[in-house]
Amino acid sequence: MFYLGTINAQQIEGIVKNTSTELPVGNVIVQNLDSQTQVLSAPNGAFQIDYKTLPVDLRFSASGFESLNIQIKEEGVVNIYLIPLLENLSEVIIRGTHIPGELHRIPAAVSVLSRQDLEKTDPTNFAQAFNNVPGVYVNQGALNTTKLNIRGVGARSQYSTNRIQAYFNGFPLTTAEGELTLDDIDPEAISRVEVIKGPASSLYGAGLGGVINLFAEEAGRGTTASVNTLFGSYNMTRKSVSASHGSDNTNVFINYNDLQTDGFRENGEYERKSLLANVKLQTAGGNSLNFLTNFTRLKAFIPSSITEEALINSPESAASNWAAAKGFESYDRGMLGVSYEHLFSPTLANTTTVYLNFRDAYEPRPFDILKEERVSAGARSRFNLETAVFEKLTRISFGAEYYREWYESGTFENLYREFENIGSVLGSRLSNNEQDRNYSNIFAQLEMELSAKFKIETGVNINSTQYRLTDLFVEDEVDQTGDYKFKTILSPRIGATYELQRGKNFYASVSHGFSTPTVAETLTPEGQINTDLLPETGINYEAGFKGNWLGNNLYTEVAFYSIQIEDLLVAQRVAEDRYIGRNAGKTTHNGVEMFINYLYVPFEDFSIKPYFNASFNFFEFKEFEDRDNNFSGNKIPGVPESTVNLGLDISYGSFSIYSNLLAVGEIPLNDANSLFTNNYKLVNLKATYGFEVLKNLEITVSGGVNNALDDKYASSVLTNAIGFGAAAPRYYYPGNPRNYYTGIGGTFRF
Repeated sequence: MFYLGTINAQQIEGIVKNTSTELPVGNVIVQNLDSQTQVLSAPNGAFQIDYKTLPVDLRFSASGFESLNIQIKEEGVVNIYLIPLLENLSEVIIRGTHIPGELHRIPAAVSVLSRQDLEKTDPTNFAQAFNNVPGVYVNQGALNTTKLNIRGVGARSQYSTNRIQAYFNGFPLTTAEGELTLDDIDPEAISRVEVIKGPASSLYGAGLGGVINLFAEEAGRGTTASVNTLFGSYNMTRKSVSASHGSDNTNVFINYNDLQTDGFRENGEYERKSLLANVKLQTAGGNSLNFLTNFTRLKAFIPSSITEEALINSPESAASNWAAAKGFESYDRGMLGVSYEHLFSPTLANTTTVYLNFRDAYEPRPFDILKEERVSAGARSRFNLETAVFEKLTRISFGAEYYREWYESGTFENLYREFENIGSVLGSRLSNNEQDRNYSNIFAQLEMELSAKFKIETGVNINSTQYRLTDLFVEDEVDQTGDYKFKTILSPRIGATYELQRGKNFYASVSHGFSTPTVAETLTPEGQINTDLLPETGINYEAGFKGNWLGNNLYTEVAFYSIQIEDLLVAQRVAEDRYIGRNAGKTTHNGVEMFINYLYVPFEDFSIKPYFNASFNFFEFKEFEDRDNNFSGNKIPGVPESTVNLGLDISYGSFSIYSNLLAVGEIPLNDANSLFTNNYKLVNLKATYGFEVLKNLEITVSGGVNNALDDKYASSVLTNAIGFGAAAPRYYYPGNPRNYYTGIGGTFRF
């Protein structure tokens, strides 16, 4: 009988680990869903549980971690990885820094958006999730017109995000001249976002505002296939298909999505298709190989900014010239990256990445038609060493990066006025330029544990940037050909953190950052290169506190900072779409950021998660003279005086409700501070419910409403707008009124 019982009740053995730290997780409830038996994992993460036949479905759950359901199909010892909940921030490991570390022990302001945070928001609008990060504000004129600024840096950008570095699985998204587009990345392809706020050039080179690190979604254990559809206001439809496979040595995630909408405004149609594949292979000796590819095809019409009168009376209207020209932007954009991590020993590792990006764009505008082609390639290699210096635990990271970009652009006459009601028509060529951009970094970082409670961190980056511009257009008398090389820039950083108690840390840091001018900013009104133009540079002084309370159920952060920026780059408007750059003075960015996150679990499967974050900004021109005007002491335009974000998430089993209130203060519209936007508030609501219809098939339904109070507001502004002729200046991009969406999706586990 004992022998027969052993045959009919075999055992599965395994170890449960924290996916962020690779450390074992004890006291995990391991449940056999077939027989409803359960056991607890040991302190070293080991477990054994009986089963009768394979495959068998197991459920793993532990306090502070996401629950995991997997199906075991083969015999052998299994490794189970649990993902820490964001509320348990003391367990979160920041991977975007050269030396990974626990969030609460990093001497810098770093915010994390988890997969769960992204699922709380409208899935058609990835960029808006960044409004949940204190210190970050999103200006969004349309789905394809987004400007992020971090602590006020980047607010003076006209139509896109700049002065911010961004990486996707370690592969650069920011162009060689500092422009960033996050609009066309689908949130379903993202597992996590880390935002390093403030000058961080010692880590990644040119990035005066900070660094955004995106990490692609990965497969859980087993094989799944998912199909999701979403419908909403303004004829919005979103369809996505994804497949994944995860095993001990292989992790594959593939996602395709198609988003279309007519938009709230005239000339606001939008269509985007994208495909992402993320493949990780574990090789012998713990080495790993990662492939990431992403392709996007976009066509988005542009309603542009409008006057104050139109904002109040007809916010759905487009700017008249953009409507007449039926202006739009379209492009094919792709990236391919390969990364290899090699472990030479338990204390020495190397990560090397090579990547290729391209963008082929066509943009008809009322004043001309722009054609662009961009190809960039680069490599980055980093060594990480763990050793002892003066008998103190020391971690060292060092390496280099090289990035080269080839860019071709040409403009043509737009003959839309001669072909009524047709829209843009290609005319004669107006310009033809080629640019060759080179960008290189050498970097090093050191982290030393001076005691069990006190840690210091220091780093440095050496950057070299140069442009080569070739004017191929011979039908005018202006030759813009020339070279422009910036002086080598040294960016140091030092920080320290002191642990008052476990999970409660004070930190302080001083860091340097810079941003180089774009090629367009270096051109003079006569079309020559201004070789006297200098990069913006800034020093960030910061102190703060990060702490867990109430058994890690309450997490708090507060940061005080002051950024002093010199050689401020100002885009001076000289025509409807013509700007020239010049160094105009100094700015000071003083601010306070705070974040509170609480998890309350009154009983099993029921949780209440209130959160609060806020930014209070005191940004002003320290020294700024523009021609005959002295703006010293004025507030920096384009940045709200304050942002407050309140949220409440309620979950019971597979049913969840997410509610959020974003309150935004007044925004100065010009350097003179003669105009301000009104403050506004947005209330967004979303609900989801998941249930099983078959043993391996799970259905999820969702629905939500954006701007539930139907507030009228400007979702983005164009600072220092000028009215040409008798026209009023067009400062405003109206935000969407109340709008709805609902969706259904299914996931099948093989």
